[in-house]
Amino acid sequence: MSSTQPVRRTRAIVRIHFHVEQRSEELFAQLLDVLGDISPTIEPLPADWSAYMDVTGSLKFWDRDVDGLLAVVRLRLLALHGVQSSAGAGPTRSIAAMAAAVTPPGAVTIVGDTPYEVAAFLRPRPVGALPGVGPKTARTFSRYGITTVGDLADTQPATLRRILGAAARQIQDLARGVDERPVVPAAAPRSMSASHRFDQDELDVDQHQRIALALAEDLGGRLRVASEIAQALTLTVTYADRTQTTRTRMLAEATAHTPALAATARRLVADLGLQRARVRGIGLRAERLRPAAHATHQLTFDDRDDKLHRLEAALDRARARYGPGIAGAASAFKSVSAS
Repeated sequence: MSSTQPVRRTRAIVRIHFHVEQRSEELFAQLLDVLGDISPTIEPLPADWSAYMDVTGSLKFWDRDVDGLLAVVRLRLLALHGVQSSAGAGPTRSIAAMAAAVTPPGAVTIVGDTPYEVAAFLRPRPVGALPGVGPKTARTFSRYGITTVGDLADTQPATLRRILGAAARQIQDLARGVDERPVVPAAAPRSMSASHRFDQDELDVDQHQRIALALAEDLGGRLRVASEIAQALTLTVTYADRTQTTRTRMLAEATAHTPALAATARRLVADLGLQRARVRGIGLRAERLRPAAHATHQLTFDDRDDKLHRLEAALDRARARYGPGIAGAASAFKSVSAS
């Protein structure tokens, strides 16, 4: 095993996942309050119902090690809200996230902060387990014989720059256990989500697209009922090994218009390059919501968009009267592209 760069400063970072059946913004905020009683440094990640915690200072305050502190957190989540959780912990954000990704519900994975412990955890992992490395990038790496995080850590920087370009240094730092990104405290943002879990691993890219479109239609209808508009969409893909890839794209303009949401969802799926990926679930989240009264609409000489808005309103009225699924589908708008 070759040596790795040591983690520059000792921190204790936790990535905790909440495992719930019925999701609501109110519940998510309540779970964050539980974490806030343990540490003031909480960064919520509503796209996959998780959060980062920096518990570096909390360990001394609570007079516990990381394992003991997480036992307190998980017990409180279960006792107060009946919510099962899982967590990964380590000296960096990326290590905590990777540890959490391989941890089943009800368990904890803790990576120590010594260079040996960091290397022992990171190096055997598949390169696709690194945050930011999706299936497409992992396939590119494999063509060069880079299949594990250890392979990536050992690759000559010049070679990696030829493969990845400007992102090479950051990715190699993560592979070597170097990640200085802080946990950024924030309130839970207002958002709305929809998700689909496949009964078995789904390899059909067309089916991935169809589900993403259906989720976009569902979100669009719910946003319009709530008189809300979204400024961004976040796609979360869960694979057979329980790892996840999350991508966010800003919308050209804040909207609840299904064609715009569907076009953005299609691009998010296409950009991941999911060919041959064993997908277990897909989630779509409308982010940074605000009242629809604040919407601005780009003027155009083409009246097709106005017609689609009127059609959309008619379909909403039909669904409200006869129930969901009676009319309309995101695929009906496939000829429309968002700018």
